[in-house]
Amino acid sequence: MPVTAPCLSEPSFWASSDREDVFARLRENDPVTWQEEPETIWSESGRGYWAVVRHADVRSVTRNTRRFVSGLGTELFDLPVEVARSYSGMLNMDAPEHTRFRACVNAAFSARRVKTLEDSIRSTTRATLDAVCENGTCDFTKDVADALPTAVTCDLLGVPHADRPALASLSRSAVPLGDPEFGGRDASFKAVAELMEYGKQLRAERLTAPCDDLMTVLATHEIDGQRLGEDDVGTFFELLVTAGIETTGAAIAHGLIALSQNPDQMAVWRSDFAAGASEAVEEILRWSTPVVHFRRTAAADTVIAGTEVAAGDKVVLFYNSANRDETVFEDPHRFDIGRAPNPHLTFGGGGPHHCLGAHLARLEMRVLFEELFQTLPDIRLAGEPTYMHSMFFNGIKSLPCEFTPRLRRASAPLDPK
Repeated sequence: MPVTAPCLSEPSFWASSDREDVFARLRENDPVTWQEEPETIWSESGRGYWAVVRHADVRSVTRNTRRFVSGLGTELFDLPVEVARSYSGMLNMDAPEHTRFRACVNAAFSARRVKTLEDSIRSTTRATLDAVCENGTCDFTKDVADALPTAVTCDLLGVPHADRPALASLSRSAVPLGDPEFGGRDASFKAVAELMEYGKQLRAERLTAPCDDLMTVLATHEIDGQRLGEDDVGTFFELLVTAGIETTGAAIAHGLIALSQNPDQMAVWRSDFAAGASEAVEEILRWSTPVVHFRRTAAADTVIAGTEVAAGDKVVLFYNSANRDETVFEDPHRFDIGRAPNPHLTFGGGGPHHCLGAHLARLEMRVLFEELFQTLPDIRLAGEPTYMHSMFFNGIKSLPCEFTPRLRRASAPLDPK
């Protein structure tokens, strides 16, 4: 029997303690449900959408890019196509346009290229930890989990050090789409616009003074014989900043919480870090699922899991639910750093929109936890995490921690940021 579908668009649902139970019931009984869109803190009232919650269905829709398109918007709520394009760039494109735009930066995020960054990421990680190690306490989210990907992302893009705190603040405001602490959806759009404008200014600088960085690549890249315009580069910049900082930072913070709450798992990993690193990172990615959902639009009448979906209907893919699918993951609500295989959909489930920065995120996470275990071996939670209030992003605003103070390395810079 189908269950009575809760309104997944309501803020109260995402704040409820039985959220996981509800998704489990939906996966078992009603995997494709019609959802109304009442006016909420993160969206105006809308026309409704289909919620897809099973792993197999999420993966199938993701990979069927002809039947389910991205070009009409990947945000849950409706925006004019031109606004959606300016807001999320190539996320809201389909082939062949998406293919051409993604090719601009594919090489910079390839497995081979990312591997060459390990030494610099390790140096940045050590500097990040040394910046707090003498204090005995820190807000792990701000001081470590977000600080590392901020530095790595800004290094790649060539952002001057003096501008990085402001960009990190804008990035944090851009993502929640509704958390009152960050000013709601309008504030998110404003932050996005400011990030885009900064990207345009940096493009202009690189056209007159090229550097060995990703912004120079974007500023000088040509598609069909023409360089990318300032709006395209500005949007690219905003997307790379927010995706590069927020998702990796959230995964790292969730990872420390999960390890702290499962000390046996932390002990196993620390006993032979290298042997268990790959599986542990994948489990943290599954467990955290920073991006809760993305949307597609049905290009023609179709069927998903026996449910008829009309052309033009919005189809929203809930990765958080897919990553807890009992038919795919044994005991999915157990944090298990030895879980293998682990076909999580945190990076989107394959296809042309698979997360561009997947290799980089994995490397940052592996290096961070390796250095953390060595530098602050007794780090522990010193209070409750503060979670972001959002149905789109599974973020952590604050994570108080404590540890035995230690002297910073003699060669460590005073401020890695």
